[in-house]
Amino acid sequence: MKELIRNEALRIGFSHCGFAVNDSLEELRVFYSDFIRRKGHAGLKYLETYFEKRLHPELVLENTKSVIAVLMNYYPPQIIPEKDNFIISKYAYGADYHHVMRVRLNELVNFMKFSFGDLQAKAFVDSGAVLEKAWAQKCGVGWQGKNTLIINKSTGSFVFIGIILTDLEIEPDVPETSRCGTCNICVTACPAGALDTPYQLNIRRCIAYLNIESREEPPAELKGKLADRIYGCDICQDVCPYNRFALPHLVSEFLPSESLMQMRKTDWLVLTEADFNRIFAGSAIKRAGYHRLKRSIARFYEEDPHEYESN
Repeated sequence: MKELIRNEALRIGFSHCGFAVNDSLEELRVFYSDFIRRKGHAGLKYLETYFEKRLHPELVLENTKSVIAVLMNYYPPQIIPEKDNFIISKYAYGADYHHVMRVRLNELVNFMKFSFGDLQAKAFVDSGAVLEKAWAQKCGVGWQGKNTLIINKSTGSFVFIGIILTDLEIEPDVPETSRCGTCNICVTACPAGALDTPYQLNIRRCIAYLNIESREEPPAELKGKLADRIYGCDICQDVCPYNRFALPHLVSEFLPSESLMQMRKTDWLVLTEADFNRIFAGSAIKRAGYHRLKRSIARFYEEDPHEYESN
């Protein structure tokens, strides 16, 4: 059963697939409770909802016996030139990963139902009351590195995570353990100091949080450290030794358009809402919206970012 599911996951386009027994994540209760208590989630409300469900998948899908974790590589075959350019995270080069992953996860669930008969299964992509990274590590497909991202020893960290809860009883894989060792490259490389406590992210200092989620101006001491990044960051991934041998993905939906590849700073500065909607149709950036992107750009030119606050 396990190998049939794994082989189908790889055929569909996932790069890794692992399995764990649902024995809960009760060991994370103290850390997660403290994280919420000290407001480490920086006002991201979704991180504090459904607390018990996040620790106990059987509260999300009744009678959950097993957890399946899949990874999908998104390391691009071609990097958008960064010289004379604003920088966006590689995960946002192409189509919105939520949709791309969800289609493939549903295909895998349908395969399981066809192969093994009547069963319960529910898939998640960066959504719902599921702690994806904790389960990915339990399923053996990677470990949560000092940059707080899932790292696979052969693929690196440029991966999306998908989780399936099911009432099938599946033989578990061996959980992964941290292989970061004494390496602190990501910690020291972060210009904003968001990783000063290894394995924990100071969300309020994270560049990706500041240019995607936050509606506040960056702290004064960070304004010169955003490194031309207007959507996401990637610095802690770009320097990770496990990404030195990252292989380009084979997912056509994640490829950037020719228009995006040709964009340079002057193009971003004069970007109209109509062009934004055309270039970023179906992307994660489109979900963020034109005005939020223009607000990020305005910060580099001492314009008034609040001009774009209404949307």
